[in-house]
Amino acid sequence: MAPGTAQTAHTVQLAGPLSPREDWKATACSLAKALEVVSSKSAMLILREAFYGTTRFDEFATRVGISEPVTAARLKELVAAGLLEREPYQQPGQRTRLAYQLTDKGAELLPVLVSLMQWGDRWLQPAGAPVELHHRGCGAVVQAELRCAQGHQTGTDELALTVGPGRRAAAAAAAAAAAAARRDG
Repeated sequence: MAPGTAQTAHTVQLAGPLSPREDWKATACSLAKALEVVSSKSAMLILREAFYGTTRFDEFATRVGISEPVTAARLKELVAAGLLEREPYQQPGQRTRLAYQLTDKGAELLPVLVSLMQWGDRWLQPAGAPVELHHRGCGAVVQAELRCAQGHQTGTDELALTVGPGRRAAAAAAAAAAAAARRDG
């Protein structure tokens, strides 16, 4: 392997047309697209609060420690991205307001938040985790981990990055467009 490209215990193996790395670009990257939605600290903390049961605008602002304009902007972005949905509510004698609830799409981010929390507990909290998630069924601490579709726990050194169906579909569409251009040109 060329210098600087050696496989280590902390890297995944690039397989098939993805190796060597210099031969392809990470266009249409799912990670980059996800970060476009939840890349700000305030967005992630609003999602944390939504998982903790927060639903009201003023509670999000107070619990996350951000200004009302920032809260409004983040909630609007998270609703537009389909991670939260608005539901009207009204307390007696008050005007109708909006509550925010996680959607199924938003709820699927729980393992991401748990992973970040677990990483922070290990590397940034010398005295230990300030809070923990426990399985209500047995009481054990919940851990985020990687498992393959067959249920095997995997380490980074056991992973292979391969071409997925989205990349194959894009390549087929590009080839069809090129063929049509040659035919029509």
